[in-house]
Amino acid sequence: MEDLAAVVLAAGKGTRMKSERAKVLHDIAGQPLLFYPIQAAKEAGCEKISVVIGHQGAEVETALSELSVNCVWQTEQLGTGHALLCAKKQLEEFTGALLLLCGDVPLLRAETISQLLALHRTEKAAVTVLTARLENPQGYGRIVREGETVCGIVEEKDADETQRAICEVNTGTYVFDAAFVFSVLPQLGKENAQGEYYLTDVLAAAVAAGYKTRALCLEDSNEALGINDRVQLAEASRLMRQRINQRLMLGGVTLVDPATTYVDFEVEVGSDSLLYPGVIISGNTRIGHNCIVETGVQIDSAQIADRVHLKNGSVIEEARIGNDCKVGPMAHLRPGTELLGDNKIGNFVETKKARLEEKSQASHLTYIGDAEVGKNVNFGCGTITCNYDGVNKHKTIIEDDVFVGSDTQFIAPVRIGRNSLIAAGSTITKDVPADSLALSRAPQKVIDGWRLKHPLKKK
Repeated sequence: MEDLAAVVLAAGKGTRMKSERAKVLHDIAGQPLLFYPIQAAKEAGCEKISVVIGHQGAEVETALSELSVNCVWQTEQLGTGHALLCAKKQLEEFTGALLLLCGDVPLLRAETISQLLALHRTEKAAVTVLTARLENPQGYGRIVREGETVCGIVEEKDADETQRAICEVNTGTYVFDAAFVFSVLPQLGKENAQGEYYLTDVLAAAVAAGYKTRALCLEDSNEALGINDRVQLAEASRLMRQRINQRLMLGGVTLVDPATTYVDFEVEVGSDSLLYPGVIISGNTRIGHNCIVETGVQIDSAQIADRVHLKNGSVIEEARIGNDCKVGPMAHLRPGTELLGDNKIGNFVETKKARLEEKSQASHLTYIGDAEVGKNVNFGCGTITCNYDGVNKHKTIIEDDVFVGSDTQFIAPVRIGRNSLIAAGSTITKDVPADSLALSRAPQKVIDGWRLKHPLKKK
């Protein structure tokens, strides 16, 4: 394969977003807009990628730090032609096919890019443009053709009535012969309604010089959807979720109602798992096989093994859940929680930085924080590990086979020996040896007949 490089344009402000954040940093399915064209280029075989940045460039550069791309600054916003010219220095020795993508077009598929590249190479074109046919082409540059040759692209503000009637539009995605485009760019003028250097003028220059120009028209025009405002952002998010959900279902996952199931791009779900409506799964979450995720469950960046049942309304954040666990309903597993397997965390139980070994359980109304819990430990209702003294966090350690009675408070730091029993209503402030009974209660006092002497006053 001949050399391939890509330039992604991401310098614009995006004023119609009405946001303090750069447009390309707005989120779709857990990733910034800009992630998707970069990812598509990589999947199409492009390893040399330059991103042209400008507005909030430092923030954009930080967001791209793990994507192995080169950033190029466009300090003045002088149009798309000028933006590509800013990348010339990084690519001045490059002579292959140059792919040009827009950072605010997230739905373009790698397969489409490959088709565009194949046409460009087969036709030995100087410029190949990706186009789409729209029922309402308002706002887009129109494609002017003579047969297979693309004679030019006319921006709507510069188009006459006949040209505005054209329904084939420019998507902003191109493949150029790199040597040709970098020789032409310095010659572009800006005599147009915007007063900018249009990348579209390269096509007219190619035709004038006798080079081939070609176009590939999209089968699915949604791939060309550019994001200019929050309405388009929401529509692109819906379409991206639709793709993600389709991938999951084709991989063997059951979604009861895909339209109300929200799964981020990086999420993985094993076959024979079941997702109910209203589920939100984000971050780099991994869910194993044969799991059940009920309505209203929210999962963020968690690692979940096989045959796990997450019940209604539970929240799982940066936790690790082993095989055969049951969580919820209405449980909250906060960051640092580890369930090693066959655990039960019931309704209104909260955990944080807590490691529970196999078969330990807390069925309801319990808080376990900064704790190490052994195997086969049972927490009674209303148990609390009191881990914070107002200044520092302290750890509770509970060894294997401990039974904790209801309404127990562990005042950390404290260690409970294996096979101990903590009586209900106890406040434990000292270590408990193995095989012991620990209880801490004020003596019960009963005064016979007290209520007869102190009747309730009627209001």
